[in-house]
Amino acid sequence: MIKVNGFAAHEPKGRLQKFQYELPEIGLEEVDIKVAYCGLCHSDLSMLNNDWDMTQFPFVPGHEIVGEVVNAGSRVKGIKVGDKVGLSWFSQSCMHCEQCMSGSQQLCASSEQTLVGRHGGFADTVRGHWSWVISLPGNMDLAKAGPLLCAGMTVFHPIILENVRAIDKVGVIGIGGLGHLAIKFLKHWGCEVVAFSSNKSKHDEIKSMGASRVVDSTNIEELQTVSGQLNFILNTAHVSLDWDTYISCLAPKGKLHTVGIIPEPMSIPSFSLINGQKSVAGSPGGGPALIKTMLDFCVRHNIYPITEEFAIENVNEAIKHLEDGKARYRIVLKV
Repeated sequence: MIKVNGFAAHEPKGRLQKFQYELPEIGLEEVDIKVAYCGLCHSDLSMLNNDWDMTQFPFVPGHEIVGEVVNAGSRVKGIKVGDKVGLSWFSQSCMHCEQCMSGSQQLCASSEQTLVGRHGGFADTVRGHWSWVISLPGNMDLAKAGPLLCAGMTVFHPIILENVRAIDKVGVIGIGGLGHLAIKFLKHWGCEVVAFSSNKSKHDEIKSMGASRVVDSTNIEELQTVSGQLNFILNTAHVSLDWDTYISCLAPKGKLHTVGIIPEPMSIPSFSLINGQKSVAGSPGGGPALIKTMLDFCVRHNIYPITEEFAIENVNEAIKHLEDGKARYRIVLKV
């Protein structure tokens, strides 16, 4: 048995407190990671608040995990003790269903999620199946790598899925933890990037990230200036918007792709799609192979999130900072 020291909430919206628990003997295909850093994602907050009605308490958040392998089962492949690795939203999948065998392990119906029904990365040790434990490039900045595993993968995957081209003119809605990485990816992809933001104080900084233009998303006249121009729009916002207006910003055959978890159904008139042969889609993160590709892309172009670092002991302060909308742009906890 392995004793783990973490931080857990014991009720919805509760403060995180020091919490010790035990892991059973390691399985043949399992890996134990000594956690060095863990990102704080808005999904951690949603799980803490039990917004999705699936949180089990006591609850240890954390799924943007970076650290060092300290133990590995005898049947682990490609990972060894001492390796610097990461673990994201998924910690295991069946590895024999059609989705797993075709490289879409994130769609496995029996996948295990790192902080659902088990304890996550706000702790000194976390465990996962070797297939989802990702070896990090040797020259990667570990202090900034965690958010790439979730936020980065979440916005990188749609670029692949929607066959975004370097010659495309694209848009990003919501410039926060996900959106600011989306701008960086799309800029280095070769695209002309239009950012939609309601926060005017961010506009200059958003341009420095790589956006060629920032449109005030609260100003209908500004929104109309890009009508019919964008081949692809990525929504990272977690609120309901005037979707028909954004659909009108798409060029013919354009695609609106959402990764923001919107609480209400999206209201989109069918004629807005039919008349321009437009489409709406969504996606979760990607599988292990695509995560590795994304990390290599980040190293090649020196893409990292803009982060604020908190000590794990100050986790409740970090959560309040996120709740208040003050994070710029991703919080990382040092364990």
